[in-house]
Amino acid sequence: MTRLEPPALVSPQQARTLFRFGTDVPTAGWAPGYAQANLVCVPADWAEDVRLFCERNPQPCPVLDVTGPGSFRTRLAPDADLRSDLPRYRVWENGELIAEPVDATAFWRDDLVTFLIGCSFTFESQLAAEGVPLRHIEQGRNVSMYVTNRPCRPAGRLSGPLVVSMRPVPAALVATARRVTRAMPAVHGAPVHSGDPAALGIADLSRPDFGDPVRAEPGDVPVFWACGVTPQAAVTASRPPFALTHAPGRMFLTDVRDEHYRTG
Repeated sequence: MTRLEPPALVSPQQARTLFRFGTDVPTAGWAPGYAQANLVCVPADWAEDVRLFCERNPQPCPVLDVTGPGSFRTRLAPDADLRSDLPRYRVWENGELIAEPVDATAFWRDDLVTFLIGCSFTFESQLAAEGVPLRHIEQGRNVSMYVTNRPCRPAGRLSGPLVVSMRPVPAALVATARRVTRAMPAVHGAPVHSGDPAALGIADLSRPDFGDPVRAEPGDVPVFWACGVTPQAAVTASRPPFALTHAPGRMFLTDVRDEHYRTG
């Protein structure tokens, strides 16, 4: 097997090429310093519902770009192909997951409107720069994600629960993590909770709904951020006839520097 270049040395363009030709990995730690995005594609007659859902739930669903019907191009990376340049996709029919292809071209439709939603992987390079460890990257795992007991605000035909990502953070650095991420609201912003997972209806951190279990170190506190997998929970709950999304943790790498989304 050909050895892959370490993610830190791969540009977003190089990463997208690797994904286009079948590399299927979580994207945390890839092309640090560049923004990553969640992908949600729905038929045009559902696009207004998704737009309003995002507007009403801006922390889990901060919109970075919206395409026209059928377009697989985005201003976030003009040479990219949204049908093939993510590591893996999910295909939904009537709220049921029917496929997880590494290339979604065969499932593409001319009426699909694509929403690119900010991703918390974007702020991870800044967390690392401030000395906050990223346990999932250290352990070579996908980030842990959980469906919570907090309902999102419904919009049109869409409703569903908030999904969160969790990162174990040393107790002394929780305030730092909060400060760093609060300054990046376009990629989920500050945590929604830290400490007791039961407050979010999470019974067992070792059994995430998406991603991998991540081992905490002594003195770590679980810190939870709103997650861009939330629209997938809404797809499951609301059952649109068709939807196409990224696979959790396998994001779209943009050409936009993460600093573009910092407010201070």
